[in-house]
Amino acid sequence: MRDQETYVPLPDDEFDATTTGGFELSERQALRRVPGLSTELTDVTEVEYRQLRLERVVLVGVWTEGSQTDAENSLTELAALAETAGSQVLEGLIQRRNRPDPATYIGRGKVDDLGSMVLSSGADTVICDGELSPSQLRNLEQRTKVKVVDRTALILDIFAQHAKSKEGRAQVELAQLEYLLPRLRGWGETLSRQTGGSGRGGGAGGGVGVRGPGETKLETDRRRIRHRISRLRREIKAMKTVRQTKRSRRARNAVPAVTIAGYTNAGKSSLLNRLTGAGVLVENALFATLDPTTRKTTAPDGRIYTLSDTVGFVRHLPHQIVEAFRSTLEEVAGSDLVVHVVDGAHPDPEEQVRAVREVLAEVGADRLPELLVINKTDAADEETLLRLKRLWPDAVFASARSGRGIDEVRAAIEERLPSPAVEVRAVLPYDRGDLVARVHRQGEVLSTAHLPEGTLLHVRVGEALAAELAPYAAEESLVAVPTR
Repeated sequence: MRDQETYVPLPDDEFDATTTGGFELSERQALRRVPGLSTELTDVTEVEYRQLRLERVVLVGVWTEGSQTDAENSLTELAALAETAGSQVLEGLIQRRNRPDPATYIGRGKVDDLGSMVLSSGADTVICDGELSPSQLRNLEQRTKVKVVDRTALILDIFAQHAKSKEGRAQVELAQLEYLLPRLRGWGETLSRQTGGSGRGGGAGGGVGVRGPGETKLETDRRRIRHRISRLRREIKAMKTVRQTKRSRRARNAVPAVTIAGYTNAGKSSLLNRLTGAGVLVENALFATLDPTTRKTTAPDGRIYTLSDTVGFVRHLPHQIVEAFRSTLEEVAGSDLVVHVVDGAHPDPEEQVRAVREVLAEVGADRLPELLVINKTDAADEETLLRLKRLWPDAVFASARSGRGIDEVRAAIEERLPSPAVEVRAVLPYDRGDLVARVHRQGEVLSTAHLPEGTLLHVRVGEALAAELAPYAAEESLVAVPTR
C-alpha cells in the first residue's frame, strides 16, 4: 500500500488564497496530528465521543463481488481515508470470500496472517474495509492484540475532525453515538463494574442496606447515550426548521437554487470558489469540507440564483451519516438543479457517479435535473477524457484548478435555470424603481424602453410577481414602441 502522503497547499501563484480558503487551510494543517503517539486500549468510562487515535495502520478488506480492480480501488480509498484521519498506512491485505466471516470478518487462517503482519510492521491499529459487528471487533482485537477500527468508525472520526458549524458538530455527534450504542462494551473491566446504589441512578458505592445491586457501568452509559441522542435529535430538528424557513423565503422570492454535489475530493468547493469567489477551504483530502456553503450570484440577464456546496459522498457512506445529515442533504432535494461534479482523473469515475446517485436517490433528489461536470481535466489523460465524453456526451468538461471550462460550466448552469412562467408587458412609473429592481432580480427581462410615462418592460416572471405587475399592464399602442 502507499506510504504516508503529505498534502501541501498549492503556491499562491497557482491557486490564490481566495480560491482555496487559504487561511482555514493553514489553520487546519497547523493542527494536524503528530505521529509517534501510542494507540492504547484504554477503558472507555465516559459517554463523550471517543476520537480515534490512529498512527501506524494495516488495512484489511474482504473481496466478495466485482473484479479484483474494484477490490483494490476500495482498499486504496480506505488508505486515503486513513491518511486523511492522520494515519500512516503500512500494509494492506485483501481476502477473497463469498461473504465476510461472521466471527472475525476474515477467515481464521487469515487472522493469524494479519497478526503476523501487525507484529512485523509495528502497526498499532487495524482498519477493516467494512462495518464490523461488536463480536467481530472483539474477536479481532483479542487475536491481533491491537486496536481494530472499521470503515464506518474511520469516516465518523474524519467527520468529527472537520465539522465546524454547530449543526455539523451536532450531526456528527449524533451519528457517532448511534454507531457506538450497539457496540458499547467493556474495554477492560471498567464498564462491567457495578455502580451500586438503590435501583437505577443509585449512589457511587454499595453498602449495608442497599436494596439491589444497582446498574452496571455499561447500563449507565447506555442510558446516558440514549438521553444524549434524544437531545441531539431535538436540537437538529430545531435547526432543520430554521433551514426550511430560509428555503421557503428563497422560494417565495422566486430565487432559483443550484446545488453542487459529488464524490468527496472531486473538487466541489474549488468549483464553488471559481464560480462565486466564496473562499471555501480547499484541501487535497477526503471530506475536507462538511458544512454547507451557499453563495448568491447573478446571471448575465440579471436573474439572481444561489449556489450551494454540500457534504461529499463516498462509496458505502455510513447510514448513520446519511440519517444525521438528512436535514442538510434535503437541501439538495429542494433545489432546482444539481451540478454533479465528477473527478475526471480518478481511476473509476463511473463508480463514483453510481455512489453519488445512490445517496441522492435516498434523499429524494434523483428526479431533479442534473448537470454533469467532469472536473480535474488538467490531471486526466486524453484517452480517459475521450472515453468519458463518449460515456456522458452532455457533460461539461472543466478544471477548477486552472479555470479552463469554467465559463462553459457557468453558461450551462444558467441555461438550465428554471424560466419564469408568465410573459408580461408593463409600464412601471419612475417612482417604482423598487419594482423594476425586483423584476430584474426575479424575472427574465426580454426588452426594455424608457417612455414619458415610465419604464416599458417585456419580461417573464413568476405568477406572484405577474399579479403585482398587472395594474401596470401596457396598452396595445405602447407594445409596438421600439425597445432595447
